[in-house]
Formats: sequence, structure tokens, C-alpha cells
Amino acid sequence: MKIIVLGAGAWGSAVAMSAAQHPAGHAVTLWARDTAQAQQMRSQGRNARYLPDIAFPPSLTLADGDFAALLPGADLVIVATPMAALRGMLVSLRGCTAPVAWLCKGFEAVAPGADVQGFGLLAHEVQALVAPDLIAGVFSGPSFAQEVALGQPTALVAASSHAAVRDALVAAFHSKSVRVYANEDIVGVEVGGAVKNVLAIATGLCDGLALGLNARAALITRGLAEMTRLGLALGARPDTFMGLSGLGDLVLTATGDLSRNRRVGMLMAQGHSLAQAVESLGHVAEGVYSARTVVQRAQALGVDMPIAQAAVALLDGEVQPAEAVAQLMGRGPRDEI
Repeated sequence: MKIIVLGAGAWGSAVAMSAAQHPAGHAVTLWARDTAQAQQMRSQGRNARYLPDIAFPPSLTLADGDFAALLPGADLVIVATPMAALRGMLVSLRGCTAPVAWLCKGFEAVAPGADVQGFGLLAHEVQALVAPDLIAGVFSGPSFAQEVALGQPTALVAASSHAAVRDALVAAFHSKSVRVYANEDIVGVEVGGAVKNVLAIATGLCDGLALGLNARAALITRGLAEMTRLGLALGARPDTFMGLSGLGDLVLTATGDLSRNRRVGMLMAQGHSLAQAVESLGHVAEGVYSARTVVQRAQALGVDMPIAQAAVALLDGEVQPAEAVAQLMGRGPRDEI
């Protein structure tokens, strides 16, 4: 297969490295927006900024400049940008006939005049607005870029309403180290990928305050309930949230030491400001940027998400870390639903 990966961050680089080492012998090109970064990667044979200790496989091709020249003959195009850049990339891909899949997780601020609840858009909703003719989907699931780049065992989800997209992702990545499961429920997979980042901030807050494993388990479990409620309101299937992109991704992001979103919560619990926490990461923590739209979208649908709301209040500086936890624990009793 000829595979083009657009975006040379940590996750884009890891995915490109994984595909380039596939036993089928795929021809993989990793495109970087920044020409200086591309030149550095060529000279060093690795992504020094995001995955400094992992060498690129010799078969991986690096590119920069106008990526349109790379698209003819492609069997699969992967968009590996943050959520904020997805809209522009999809506009640039109009007319692409190859299956397209994005890696980003979160909600985008809705464009003026768009009729999608007036608050936030999932990636497939952005695509439906700006590039409806693309055959597209999402590649998601519980995965840290570093482990994928190292070839450690990982299971991912290829979600799309188009069989061609699901089949292309399975053919590109399914191997001894990566299992790829196909799923038609793109709404559920994207909701899971978006909400788990917000919940991981709350769980990091819990860990940073040393509140214990009981508190962490409670936050993860009740967070899963919040994620499921929002997903069902948006038309997702309930079983999706018990799978890789729901429970699986939530557990990984809320407990893993490599989780950027969890790290934000931990740093804020230790007295760092949001700006200081984000700056120290050196990477994008999508939960910081999508938390407000998650809550706004939920409120527009009448969905109760108290943990996500507490995370937003913390990020906006409306409450201190201990106050956020006190608000959650101080809520009145209710049935577990």
C-alpha cells in the first residue's frame, strides 16, 4: 500500500513508523508542515522533538512542502494533526479519492452559521460540513505514541460508515504488534476519544492531590457513565463505550504515566497554573482545548456531566483543585445509572 501520513507530531510519527515496518512492505511517507523540522528529521533519522529516542525505520520516506503532490496513487491518507487543524486539512483534501482517516480526538469550536447545536463539532461532523465527498473515518483507541513507535502490543479501532476506510486501516496496520478492530459506530468512537481526555484531567487532579486509588476508581467509573450518556444523546451505540475507544482509552489516559492530560491535572493539583502545566508538556493536551465544548455540547443536549464540568471550572480558574473535588463529593445522593 502507498500510505501518506500528514503531520509529524508524536502520534503521526508513531503511526508512520508502525506502517513502515508492516510485514506487507507498505510504502509510507511522513509529511511535516515545518520544513526545518523535516530537514532535522532527515539528518538525525528520528523525530528529535517528539520521539527522540526512537530511530525511524530505513523504509520511511520524509517529505515537506506541498503535500498535494504526494496524493496521486495513494491507498490511504492519514491526517495526524491536532483537532484545531483538521478543518483546514480536510478542505485541502477535497477531491482526494483515497480513503482518509484522522487521528485527532476532541471537539472543534463550531464554525459560524453551522447548524450543529451551536457549540462544538466532532471530527466526522467537521468533515461532513467541509469535505462531504471524502470517504473518511477515524483511527482511535488506547495508545501512547511512544509504545506504538517501539512496536509494543497495541489494539486500535478503525471506525467509519465506509467499509473501504475500515478495510484500508486494517490492511495498513494490523500486524503482530497492532490489532485493528473495525467499527461502524464513528460517533461512539469519537465521543470516547474526546471525553476521555477531559476525564483524565480530573483523574490527574485526584492523583496529584494524593486522594487514593478508591477515588481514582470512582472517577473513572462515573466518568465512563458521563461519556456514555453524551454518546447515546448523540446517537452512538452503548456497547462502543465498553470497548477500546471507550473504557479502554479512558483507563489508559486516566492512569498512564505517559498521559499528557492526566499530567495537566497532576501539575495543577501541585499548584502550577494551567499555562505552566501546558508549557511544561511540550505536546498538545487535547483535553485542555476540548473540555469546554464537551460540556457545552452536553448542556445543549440536557446531559449531566459533573466531572467534566468540574474539570472545566478548574481549567478556567473558577475553583481551586481541592474545591473541585469537594464539589463532586458534596453532590446529593442518587441512583447509579
